[in-house]
Amino acid sequence: MSTSIRRPAVELVDFGLGPYVHGTPSRRFPVYTRGNSGEVYPQVVFPFSASLSAALGGDPARDAMLATGVMTAAECDEDADVHMGVFGGYTYLNLSVTRVVALRTPGATLSETDATYLGAEGIAPPHESRSDDRNLLATLRGVRYGFSILGGRGLDQVERDRVEVHAWLAELPDLGTATDDELVALVEGAFPMLGRLFGNHLLVSGGAGIGLALLRRACEQRLGDGDLALRLLTGIGDVASATPSFDLWDLGRQVAGSPEVAACFDAGLEGLEERLRTEPSAAGFLDAFEAFLGRHGARGPNEWEVACDVWGTDHALPLALIDRMRVADPGQSPGERSARLAEERDALLAEVRGGLGGPHRRWFERCLRCAESYSRAREADKTLLVELIHGCRLALRELGQRLAGRSGGARDDLWYVLYEELDDYRRDPAAFAGVVASRRRTREELSALVPPFVFAGDLPPVGTWERRSGSVFDAASAGTVLPGIPGATGVARGRARVVTDPAQPGDLGPGDVLVAPITDPSWTPLFVPVEAVVVDVGGQMSHAVIVARELGLPCVVSVTGATTSIPDGASVEVDGTAGTVTVLDGP
Repeated sequence: MSTSIRRPAVELVDFGLGPYVHGTPSRRFPVYTRGNSGEVYPQVVFPFSASLSAALGGDPARDAMLATGVMTAAECDEDADVHMGVFGGYTYLNLSVTRVVALRTPGATLSETDATYLGAEGIAPPHESRSDDRNLLATLRGVRYGFSILGGRGLDQVERDRVEVHAWLAELPDLGTATDDELVALVEGAFPMLGRLFGNHLLVSGGAGIGLALLRRACEQRLGDGDLALRLLTGIGDVASATPSFDLWDLGRQVAGSPEVAACFDAGLEGLEERLRTEPSAAGFLDAFEAFLGRHGARGPNEWEVACDVWGTDHALPLALIDRMRVADPGQSPGERSARLAEERDALLAEVRGGLGGPHRRWFERCLRCAESYSRAREADKTLLVELIHGCRLALRELGQRLAGRSGGARDDLWYVLYEELDDYRRDPAAFAGVVASRRRTREELSALVPPFVFAGDLPPVGTWERRSGSVFDAASAGTVLPGIPGATGVARGRARVVTDPAQPGDLGPGDVLVAPITDPSWTPLFVPVEAVVVDVGGQMSHAVIVARELGLPCVVSVTGATTSIPDGASVEVDGTAGTVTVLDGP
């Protein structure tokens, strides 16, 4: 991989609400999207983590792109946040770059690229062609790289990353007794590794996209049905992001099997952990819960953001998911589903292979193996990254708590300080009280707004952004068909349950269809008790979609406005093969 360069330093720019993190958009590649980025960074970023990453993490997206050969160094080295950046406090990915890559890739189309990586059709402006969009040398390098993906390039790196991350975790000191300097040094040593591993993850993610595209094309050309690709990737097994759902299911069964433990949950989520710890019959459940946190404590909403709570730091988050698991029908067991899906997939594969012969069969097998391997590797690599981030999270939480204790401030004040200000902040935290309060207010105001899903050129003025509390609900009438993008195949009917926060799933349960604005992997345990999943935005390569396939749930993504048009409680039909949601009747 190319030697990384330092990204542009994080700047705090006043774009209408007070100074906050705001990058420099590319002029050569002007269109940016929240697609995919919003699934892993749903919230407003914090100044500390953004500046820490920029200062120490290098530019992994640049490194990954240069490794493919599809872009030139001159294109990547514009003095801007070319591939990804923070604008108006929210993270964005560059859509223009992926479109140019598509134009340089034989057989790729802009519509397929948008469906895979954007996940919100009809929102982004059309691509404005330039004479240098086409680059024969870049195309040849990209084709060579694509064939190397078929050969498994980079898959062995995932295992090396696993060894490196687990060795780092094993060597973590006792954070409670480590000195302040040791805590800072731990994080400063981890972030360059995090940047390098993230670059590897981007390459593996790109391999998953290439694998899916090749498999889809093979199915279309050799079998006359490109949609077979998604069916063949359903229930492939060994998907790391699905593992927490299996373990949460077991915890939910423990609750359902104990009247005393179930009574603790029946009393409501508030104060639940305290009730469990005073209930003698809950001892076995609590032991299993602690073991679960040891395995999956790094997961949770906004798990990429080192400043945010995850399951291991806020136990109310996984307990809310277990509460929904306990009411699920026993037939919805992820283990049973996986076994059934594996049988169905084996039967489908036998049918497909029976219709192929000679070189067509060999080509199909290579494409299938590529799509399977990279899909699994992508989720495994992502899990390693969040575990590494979590180690840094715990160290910084300890440091923040200490500094707050010395200054009378709040434990999370640290997140509002720039990394470049850290030494001064450590010497005199109280001197930053006004700065921290100002940046906190700005973040709170930004959090109350919905950033543009796509922008071209310059970010629209913050005064034009929609307020989250001001979303207009326009109920779809019976018979309305809402179009989207197929995520996971199959057809299911159920009662729509609109959920906007995975920590507050309401009475979501058997017979329901989960309707969500956006889903990161922390949402996926809520997939287990439902019949299908509908998402406002998201592409076919999102982590949540891969988990939906693993659980065998019909899933439609990029159903624009689903949460503001599908009435909660309405009967709906989800067709994950056609990519449509039909409102059958009202609530």
